Formats: sequence, structure tokens, C-alpha cells
Amino acid sequence: MLKVKSERSFTLIEIMLVVGIISLLAAIAIPNLISIKRTANEAAAKSNIRSLSGAAETASVSLGHYPVTLAELHNFIASAEDYCLDVSGGQTSLQGYNYSCVMDVTGYTFTASPVTSGSSGNITYTASTGGVLTPI
Repeated sequence: MLKVKSERSFTLIEIMLVVGIISLLAAIAIPNLISIKRTANEAAAKSNIRSLSGAAETASVSLGHYPVTLAELHNFIASAEDYCLDVSGGQTSLQGYNYSCVMDVTGYTFTASPVTSGSSGNITYTASTGGVLTPI
């Protein structure tokens, strides 16, 4: 007596159905993930600008003038060099935002602007002398 092996495999319709479901789930999930990342970048930028501004204000009280170098600012916030390459307006990128710092003895301006507007962030944050944070 011959035994017939019964082989079971997926049909083309079943495979296409699974691919369609996975594509639908991806189409729903990917925009949400991008939106979450953009929101996180904006929150980090806002927090970083507030930290830099707070450090500059603290430094002005302690030094008697606003910090003019990153070394002076670094004494009040350890991560100053992470955000500002130089104090004459140079930029550095971090977490989807470009940071620029302009400082002199009379004041400062810290700016965080999205690297790619719309995908890495939508809001530009600026803090200037007196610690006023302005979203643009």
C-alpha cells in the first residue's frame, strides 16, 4: 500500500493577504512614529535652550557679567559645549536641532532651529538676555 504524503503550503492569495495586512499596519504606524520623534526633538530643544539660558543667568549673577566664552558657561552647565561650537554664532546639530549661541558681556542669544523643518521639528526656540524663551 502506497502512502501519499500530504504537503500543505500557502496559496498566493494567502500570501498576498498577509503582505497587504502588514503594509496597512506599516502605513498606520510609521507616520505616528515620525510624529512622536518630532515631538521628542522639540521637547529636548526647549529644555536645552532653557538650561543654557538658566546657566547664563546664574553665571551673570556669579561673575557680575554674562559669560562670553563657553568655558565660562561650562562652569554653570556641564553640557554647554554639546550645544554651542563657538560663541560667535557657530552651529552644532543635536537631536534633530541646530543650536547657535551668541554671547557677550551684556547678554546672550541661544537659538535652536530644526535641522529639517517638518520632519525633525516644527518650532524654533530662542532665549535671550533675561531668560525669555520665545517659540517661533
